[in-house]
Amino acid sequence: MTIQIGTKPHNFSDPTALMSDCHRRVEMFLGTLSAVAEFRGRPLTGDEQNSLDRALEYFREAAPKHTADEEESLFPRLRAIPDSEVQSVLEDMAQLERDHKNAAPLHAKIDWLGRLWLREGKLTQEYVQQLQSSVALLVALYRAHIGFEDRVLFPLASRTLSSSQKDEIAQEMAARRALPRPARVV
Repeated sequence: MTIQIGTKPHNFSDPTALMSDCHRRVEMFLGTLSAVAEFRGRPLTGDEQNSLDRALEYFREAAPKHTADEEESLFPRLRAIPDSEVQSVLEDMAQLERDHKNAAPLHAKIDWLGRLWLREGKLTQEYVQQLQSSVALLVALYRAHIGFEDRVLFPLASRTLSSSQKDEIAQEMAARRALPRPARVV
């Protein structure tokens, strides 16, 4: 996972940069899940419990908003742009949507196993194997997914979306999070 020291998170004036910032959080919490899965179901310390709980909560509460940012706000606007470069990535966007659908049952399984671990204090070896397998699949899925979006899709969107489209996306993102409406993009 890449961590940049001294960088500031983006704001609503650049919604795709905000989505990329979210990817850093996804990577951070995937790192947490990967580390915890290596504890092999043993009783967790208080700090480990807190870390697992925060990661589970992030994927349960915040990650679905990010998916909606992409599927409900960004992707439809990109599909409507009659630009050959944008049109060339339409099948890739369809794969990104399939990734979201494929991630959902993995998230549900990990959440169930993680909550069980927190509640019971340990996991059986069968559940440890399920957790490790699910986390590994999720990490692999997100690695490719995030890589494509950060390298190709978000820069393309930033170049091709109009200021008003970016503003609409920003407004929708804020509404999903029940935040005050951001200032208009100029």
